[in-house]
Amino acid sequence: MNNFNIKSHFIIAFFFFAVSFVANSQIPTGIYADTLEINGSKRVHQVKINEDYFIYNEYEIEPANFIRTLGGFIQIEETSAHSLLVVLLEFNSNYSEDKIQKLSIPIEMVGKILKMNWFKKFALKPQFPSTQDLDGTWLFATRGPDTGQDRRGEESSRKTLKFLMDNTFQWIAYDTEYFKFSGTGGGSYSSLNEIYKEQIEFFSKDNSRVGAELEFNYKLKGNDWHHTGKNSKGEPMYEIWSKRL
Repeated sequence: MNNFNIKSHFIIAFFFFAVSFVANSQIPTGIYADTLEINGSKRVHQVKINEDYFIYNEYEIEPANFIRTLGGFIQIEETSAHSLLVVLLEFNSNYSEDKIQKLSIPIEMVGKILKMNWFKKFALKPQFPSTQDLDGTWLFATRGPDTGQDRRGEESSRKTLKFLMDNTFQWIAYDTEYFKFSGTGGGSYSSLNEIYKEQIEFFSKDNSRVGAELEFNYKLKGNDWHHTGKNSKGEPMYEIWSKRL
């Protein structure tokens, strides 16, 4: 497989999608969700959308059960019948089963409600917007401290993305060359006075982690987020994340 061609095509597609979305945007950025009861379990359908990116999460609460996540770059296409949300996926946790790398979803904004006619009809309500220090999209760059070592970045197919918006966080580990999904976790977060806190609401590798609360330190240095504290094993941790621009 020609890595150069794959990355070149992906970058071209990214810029095309980003420009199209800005020009045709009809969906206010934010977090949209709906919770349905199925066989006694509450199932959350959650959409995260910013200027050029879309993430869909599906998971159950009471009891906790991760189902799937997928996400990628977006554009809006207008047809005679409806508006289409087109998503060029970077990751899909169910790819080994469904082989889906692109979505075309009929959408409509009715007031503040996002309606999506996808594998089922959704009427997703917006979450109350909020702004914090660490809001944005971040890519894992390197282990700290920063001594000028090599970094992983946009040019690397192996990525770990953090998406923080409206008091929610999510990390996703994946490889765009092989379209391989490695894991995800997410929930609510706060960042204040250089203290970063997470409360886990879904975790693909271990549902028993749901409900855990984690606390770390953070410092912003230019476009870098220095993330320090202890990992789940109680060992010292120092990560540097770079703003995805």
